[in-house]
Amino acid sequence: MSSQKAADAYKNNRVGPILRAGPLTAGVVEAAEEDNPGKTIRVDDKVAYVRIDTDGELILRRATLERALGRPFKMSEFEVNLGSFAGRIETTDEYVRFYYEKTL
Repeated sequence: MSSQKAADAYKNNRVGPILRAGPLTAGVVEAAEEDNPGKTIRVDDKVAYVRIDTDGELILRRATLERALGRPFKMSEFEVNLGSFAGRIETTDEYVRFYYEKTL
């Protein structure tokens, strides 16, 4: 990493889930794009896991995940597949939200 990149690393405001690779992943990507209009969703597939992120805030709604997956879905199922995440996290039965309270 260049010294300039290292110096600017603190400006990273990307947030989102890091999921174990599996059948849930494609539905989460689709839901992330639908639930976060106007945002660029970055998907970094590392084979064993997939990092899904965007700047500042990313929301995933249960209803959107159900449409994307074509079946009933409980947010606890998402949590089981969540290997890690970037940012802070807020979870309810209806949505999960990744965010930063302050933007650098």
